[in-house]
Amino acid sequence: MQRSAVRPSPIFLGLIGVTIGGALLTLLDNQIAINAGVVLLVLGGWVVSLCLHEFGHALVAFRGGDREVYFKGYLTLDPRRYTDPVLSLLMPVLFLAIGGIPLPGGAVWINHYALRSKAVESTVSLAGPAANLIAGILLALSVEVFEPAPMMAAGLSFLALLQLAAFVLNMLPVPGLDGWGAIEPFLSHEARKFGAKARPWAPLFLFAALIGIPGVSQAFWDVVSSLYAGVGGNDLLAYYGQDAFFFWR
Repeated sequence: MQRSAVRPSPIFLGLIGVTIGGALLTLLDNQIAINAGVVLLVLGGWVVSLCLHEFGHALVAFRGGDREVYFKGYLTLDPRRYTDPVLSLLMPVLFLAIGGIPLPGGAVWINHYALRSKAVESTVSLAGPAANLIAGILLALSVEVFEPAPMMAAGLSFLALLQLAAFVLNMLPVPGLDGWGAIEPFLSHEARKFGAKARPWAPLFLFAALIGIPGVSQAFWDVVSSLYAGVGGNDLLAYYGQDAFFFWR
């Protein structure tokens, strides 16, 4: 592997810079600046996590035998490499900004025939959500350990909650999501055919249910909140971060 293949792209580093800039804005004694800072911190951090999610898929696939991910540039963390920028980045950001739903983002195209085993195929699917889980845990712990300024802590806590929500959502065994991809290699031929047909539509029905059916939405967020509390997340700080992020409501 060439060293340049795993070097973060300038765009990815720029996204990290935007995220840090947003965090610094939350330190100012101005409500407009604080709200703008939380928005930049959360949105910037969210796009960074989308890249890390897809990078996780690609890295495990590379180690599992798919060398094509290297030549496709998936190991550079460049968001432009992860399929269509509108569907992969803009739409997830809009869904997050409008409704707070952590919509799965881009996708890396894996050559499953090159992977060494069904277990590797399953692990490739699990690697993306694992990146969200790790990010959520680290963000929650950073607030607990380093005790940043209140609104920076609030923004980081809300971002941590969203990472864990993305993990829970992606782990659902629904065609088109990573949870289905993790079990798909072990399913029957008929089940896999059904999954292939349902893949374009099943996530849309799921998101409609999350947005439009209170019971489904409540059950989902109850699971996320329990996981968030389990890793040491602060509910009150996450609430303040959410309130600042949706300042127009």
